[in-house]
Amino acid sequence: MKCPRCESTSCRQNGCRNDKQNYLCKNCGKQFLEPGFPHSLESDLLSNSDGHSKVSMTEATELSLIKNLLEEKVIEKNLGSLSLTLAEELLQTILSPDWLESAIFSQFILKIQQKAEIKHQLETGISLLLLDAENLKLDVNSELFLANVCKYPLQVKIAFANWKNPSIGKQDIELYNRGYQLVHVPEGKDSADAKMIAFGACILRFYPRVKEILVCSSDGILIHLCNELQNQGLIVYWVRRQGQNLHIENRNTGKLTHYSLAIATEVPSLEKVVDTIQHLIKNEHESINARLNSLVAVATLFQEKCDIKDINIKHNPNKPESDKIIPVLDSSFTKDIQEPIKEDIAKISNEKTLNKLLLKTIQDIKKKSPKTKLSVSQLGTEIRKITGESPNSIIKKLKLGSSFAKYLESSPTFTLKASGKEYEVMPLLSE
Repeated sequence: MKCPRCESTSCRQNGCRNDKQNYLCKNCGKQFLEPGFPHSLESDLLSNSDGHSKVSMTEATELSLIKNLLEEKVIEKNLGSLSLTLAEELLQTILSPDWLESAIFSQFILKIQQKAEIKHQLETGISLLLLDAENLKLDVNSELFLANVCKYPLQVKIAFANWKNPSIGKQDIELYNRGYQLVHVPEGKDSADAKMIAFGACILRFYPRVKEILVCSSDGILIHLCNELQNQGLIVYWVRRQGQNLHIENRNTGKLTHYSLAIATEVPSLEKVVDTIQHLIKNEHESINARLNSLVAVATLFQEKCDIKDINIKHNPNKPESDKIIPVLDSSFTKDIQEPIKEDIAKISNEKTLNKLLLKTIQDIKKKSPKTKLSVSQLGTEIRKITGESPNSIIKKLKLGSSFAKYLESSPTFTLKASGKEYEVMPLLSE
């Protein structure tokens, strides 16, 4: 017996079907029936025979298989033509205006959109927070900071505790109002940790979209949960409290982030502090340079203006002395500025020269402000501006007394008149 599929002769009998022997090919496993000898084929063979030749059973079987194969080809071709016709009719129906505007088509499109949305949600990850409420308390600001640490949106928050414990207080109400799912555990040591580990280990079964998990507890036993979640391909953040700070450790990268509970802000690393200080120093340096450049520009413009005034004075020698500008600038900004003060100092060599200077100063002040009452201190300030030396020093140098006020009081050229707490200086003679 030969297998019709692989033509192997390694076959064995395998029961009967429809009163025919069934065979099983040991080589390819195909089951087939014992080939019959078709009556039509037998008549054809006998009609072509001279009555003495005989046809073997093997040859008859091969002829039968060839005939069946040809019939299968014809049937397959007919089915192919039928499928093509059905496809054409189906396309014409779908693309017809009546079908596109029908309610069935709208429902069909809606189902496709729903499936696409579900697929998108499954592809879009979320973050999940597991909190040991007996070990760690998170306020709203801390929770918002943890949500910002995660790459995916924080959508699921689960808290574990024995909510009948009086030490918990009203924490269950607060957490529930903030959207937490509350899981109750019986009283006992590490009950919350054990339930948290058991629930977290199969978290993907309940939340297949989870990509990141925040494990919030300072208990060291939770490291087992962190390792298991990492092995499942999740990004794990272990949140622990140390003093007034929260330490957020990315178990996948080893990166540490610190959050201050006292001031509700992130504690920057040393590198960030150094970078901030360097940035501030750079900005301050640029600001100082900008102010210096502005000051240099102003000094340059002032110097140019002074040069213009000097030219005007040379061309107008009869111009009043009071209109002349005496520039006094720092040597780093100006060059070759004349200082006539030294000439005034050199002129004050005796009492007569001093009196002339005092009278001229009083006259200039009176011209500008006729109603001004010139006191001894004001006159001394003006003399100091002109000469660059204090009046008392000039009086002592010329040996005219011990002080400027006493000299004016004893001088026949000036008189002092009491005016409040000050003394007004008035000239007696005009030269």
